[in-house]
Amino acid sequence: MSRQNNILEYLENIVDINPDKVCYANQSEEFTFKQVYDSARAIGTFLHKEGHYKKPVVVFMKKHPTMIITFLGVVYAGDYYVPIDEEMPAHRIEMIFNNLSPEAVICDESTIDIIKTFNYENSVYLYDEIVKTQTDSLVLNEISKRVIDTDPIYIVFTSGSTGVPKGVVACHRSVIDYIESFSDVLEINSDTVFGNQTPLYVDASLKEIYPTLKYGATAYIIPKELFMFPLKLVQFLNEKKINTICWVVPALTMISGLGVFEKEKPEYLHTIAFGSEVFPIKQFLLWRKALPNAKFINLYGPTEATGMSCYYVVDREFSEEDDAIPIGRPFKNTDIILLNDADELAKEGEPGEICIRGTSLTLGYYKDFTRTNEVFVQNPLNDLYPETIYRTGDIGKYNDRGELIFLSRKDHQIKHMGHRIELGEIEAAISRMDGIINTCCIFDDVKKRIILYYTGKSSKADVINYAKGKLPRYMIPNLVEQLDVMPLTTNGKINRVLLKDKYLNRKSQRQ
Repeated sequence: MSRQNNILEYLENIVDINPDKVCYANQSEEFTFKQVYDSARAIGTFLHKEGHYKKPVVVFMKKHPTMIITFLGVVYAGDYYVPIDEEMPAHRIEMIFNNLSPEAVICDESTIDIIKTFNYENSVYLYDEIVKTQTDSLVLNEISKRVIDTDPIYIVFTSGSTGVPKGVVACHRSVIDYIESFSDVLEINSDTVFGNQTPLYVDASLKEIYPTLKYGATAYIIPKELFMFPLKLVQFLNEKKINTICWVVPALTMISGLGVFEKEKPEYLHTIAFGSEVFPIKQFLLWRKALPNAKFINLYGPTEATGMSCYYVVDREFSEEDDAIPIGRPFKNTDIILLNDADELAKEGEPGEICIRGTSLTLGYYKDFTRTNEVFVQNPLNDLYPETIYRTGDIGKYNDRGELIFLSRKDHQIKHMGHRIELGEIEAAISRMDGIINTCCIFDDVKKRIILYYTGKSSKADVINYAKGKLPRYMIPNLVEQLDVMPLTTNGKINRVLLKDKYLNRKSQRQ
């Protein structure tokens, strides 16, 4: 068997086996593998005829199976896709356009007028028109022959802690490496029916897009609005017989925290993978109780390593007093190094920065060598030959079982009342309280105050009293605020930058 070097080989290999099976679908439309194949190749032919090659092509469409088809079409043309959609803030889209200077944007009917509101003057193509292009197989075969596995296939923009978008460039090889390992861990096969939750403009959607092609599975794009109505969401999972989900933790805690399982359970679900945030043990136990025979997998990893780098298949009981579910062990062909402050290997049980080594590392940040070189660095443990590692900025340690535990972000460590504190410890403690769904702590560096935001039914007074009974005095929040909804970043992480801005704006109004 020849070595795969092009992500499109998944589609090429499966289309003759399952031509008429549903590949991608949503609540009302379905696309077979043959339809996906034909449409993607038509788009690839069109882009080639227009002279776009080895360039970024922005895909600005609503969340829909046709958006995924367009991604594949861009790769067929030898270009790399840059997904954005209408829910992104306008200023963020402007910054992305400024960074990319793209020659082409592909829109659909819902975005074709929106693009005119931006300062963009190059080519704009409409999906419904370009998908009608007559496929030129000779041209596409020639493009395919020239592909090497380090050619980029997408750029996704991540804000990190600064709020300034960074375009992470991934290549065929890093995505193939990730998908192969990820698929093995989740035991994906042709019977897998995915329920996609994440936006298609973040790397998390890779989990559904490419394993579906590799195994001839089916992926449903769940309507965004259903995540505001958790009972209807579970009913959708049952209606479509969805058996595998890879969701951010806040999407899961919304279901368990609002008592949906008392009315309806997702009866077909057998594999639940989760990531983005630490899963509060109390909420996890509600899921475990509702689906005692399901497989639960904790995933960890940054966009800069193509998605996920570590996994832990929950194989034992956890109680509400347990600190956290481990992130476990690295995927195959990935190595995790914990470095202390002296850039030496952390000792047994000692916390260290999680650094990643392996093929799954992306190429770096688009047109930003300065920030690339800050985090994609020479392995300090190797002075014999060039070897790149990615410094995540996350702190972890190994427990006495040899499992990797995520502790916090480096920038979530604070010094308060003479003590070094992990804000994550406060969040974990409060999350065990009845009536709490999500928590987030931020720190006022000027006034030296800990601010706790939470969602749930508990009153602020009850939260403060609970904190006094569970935490040492120097870790008790100075201010507690209840939210209706916890704000999230595009990657599904709690938006700490927005919460800090909210606090600072409130503080400035009082002054």
